[in-house]
Amino acid sequence: MRMGSPMTIVMGRCHKCLLSPVEHPKKYERILMAHFRRSIGQIVLFILSLIGIAIAIYLTILHYNTHVALICSYGGLVNCEQVLSSSYASVPGTSIPVSIAGILWSSVGAALAVIAWLVWPQKHIVRIAELAWAAVGMLTVFYLVYVELVLLRTICAWCTAVHVIVLLYLLIAVFLVYTPTYEQDADAEGEHPGVGA
Repeated sequence: MRMGSPMTIVMGRCHKCLLSPVEHPKKYERILMAHFRRSIGQIVLFILSLIGIAIAIYLTILHYNTHVALICSYGGLVNCEQVLSSSYASVPGTSIPVSIAGILWSSVGAALAVIAWLVWPQKHIVRIAELAWAAVGMLTVFYLVYVELVLLRTICAWCTAVHVIVLLYLLIAVFLVYTPTYEQDADAEGEHPGVGA
């Protein structure tokens, strides 16, 4: 029997610990609060991914359509045009803009957030996948920051925005990995049935 949503747990009985919400309100309150934190975290990850997709699509359009205006500084340390027109703006060995990879990364990030939020919220492996995907994105960010600061000696504001999104995604993913799932909550309550009663 699969674990249901927290509402199912509250309205019925936990199939592992067999505790009713009436008899043990504090325990169910903790489970609900943990679920709330997890849901908010996944919603934030989803929103961050959508913002990342939007920025990456904009940069992709700029790459293929020179008639679209670039909204960014053109001089000094922040010079988006110099970064986006450099050879590093394309995937090595191809003419594909790096922003396409950004669209892919953000789309997968959004899909994982939806799966962890609505499809399999009780599966810890999904949140591990989110963390692994965030780590892949962060490694890419390290390389791109190196390119901007060391090789090009200038910064792209739009690229930096994406880098911040990836960093936030990583930090939230780390937090969510250490937030117990429903079944882990139930196991903990079953092992300590007298605590918080």
